[in-house]
Amino acid sequence: MGLLLGFIAGKGLVGALSRVLCSLRRAKGFLALVILLSLSAPLHAATSLDTIIIDRGVDEPIRIAVVPFAMPEALSDAANLSNIVAFDLARSGQFDPLASENMLSYPSNRQAVFFRDWRILKSAYLVIGRAELAPENGKVVVEFELFDVAGERSLESRSFTIERSQWRDVGHKIADLVYAKITGVQGAFSTKILYVLAKDAGSTNARYQLEIADADGARARTLYASSEPILSASWSPDGQRVAYVSFETGRPSIILQDIDGPYRERLTNFRGINSSPVFSPDGKDLAMVLSRGGDPEIFVMNIATRKLRRITRHHGIDTEPAWTPDGQSIVFTSDRGGRPQIYQVELATNFLQRLTFIGDYNARARILPDGQHLVFVHRRNGVFHIAWQDLEKDSVLVLTETDSDESPSLAPNGAMLMYATQDQGRGILAVVSIDGRVKYRLPSSAGDVREPAWSPFLPDPLTAN
Repeated sequence: MGLLLGFIAGKGLVGALSRVLCSLRRAKGFLALVILLSLSAPLHAATSLDTIIIDRGVDEPIRIAVVPFAMPEALSDAANLSNIVAFDLARSGQFDPLASENMLSYPSNRQAVFFRDWRILKSAYLVIGRAELAPENGKVVVEFELFDVAGERSLESRSFTIERSQWRDVGHKIADLVYAKITGVQGAFSTKILYVLAKDAGSTNARYQLEIADADGARARTLYASSEPILSASWSPDGQRVAYVSFETGRPSIILQDIDGPYRERLTNFRGINSSPVFSPDGKDLAMVLSRGGDPEIFVMNIATRKLRRITRHHGIDTEPAWTPDGQSIVFTSDRGGRPQIYQVELATNFLQRLTFIGDYNARARILPDGQHLVFVHRRNGVFHIAWQDLEKDSVLVLTETDSDESPSLAPNGAMLMYATQDQGRGILAVVSIDGRVKYRLPSSAGDVREPAWSPFLPDPLTAN
């Protein structure tokens, strides 16, 4: 959660939260300053993130050729599907797409494929495709096929019927299928991200937007806009709702809102801290931080009944909860040992254990889908990075090289994570693979961005033939 990024300002967990508890009015301004948000886009005009900058890929990426899809003249204004597919694969860091101008031929069906051409170009895989108008309903039929060049065999072929507005959807879907077939890992290119954009944060002219966009930053739209800070967005497991913190009432409140629809409800508005809402894996509960008893503690709310259950009881500060994949435990940040560290509590037994021991600052943990590893904010030599830890071996791997890294959010396949960082004094989003070998950035000319949240796998909007 952004609420406790006072850590990052070097003020310490206790100091940051004590100020919040003493003066909510001042806390609101403090939080706005701490998260360092700034925005230049108009309030109601969502602005997509800029072109992704790939900083690093694997040492020997897989060469793949994605041939421009054949289309009739009537579809000449359509998005370039091959570019969408190739770009998705390139930003994974696992693939090196062949530039179309270097191709020796441009086949759109199996009969036109000459594998010798692609072996000459050292392409391990080949993707071809075509799009045609469906005369009966005006929709578009998109077909693609993936080939193993060395084996001269087809690995995958699909056909989809789409609306003209779904070009990017089908491009991401094809990339997902190609990625999964070659790597054995489910692709996450069709997912979405949430993030916060703001203008003049902390001033009387502040404007904040909660944005939703494709995982590559395209097609951004505004879910909610306010003159008050927005923090800690979290996705429901079905991808249909989000929970976040808003200061619209003058103090932090937890909001539940539909992604597509009018439903929006304030779940909490207690005095003191209301922060860090996170959905349980089954979507029935929300873990959150409340200071109803004076100290910030972890609570769980049943969304249907609004019943609250207090999970932690300690004079220290407990914050930033995250669920384990099985829904049986919660990991959280606490300074009960004197410094911010990661702890885990079993919900059935209240058994508590400390998870991090390397370094004097570890916070905002997220558990990988395998339940055996976590990522978190880790301070090393006074600089905040994103780190990875094997829970069995207690080994820690620092994944990022930038400064002031915060708010890690995992892709649903566990292969990549997104985080907020700084680039030339501007807040941006960046992505790193879970092994640290692949890195890319999503800068925004619209201003600073913060608080990313990667969606779960979403319902497929496409019709397969």
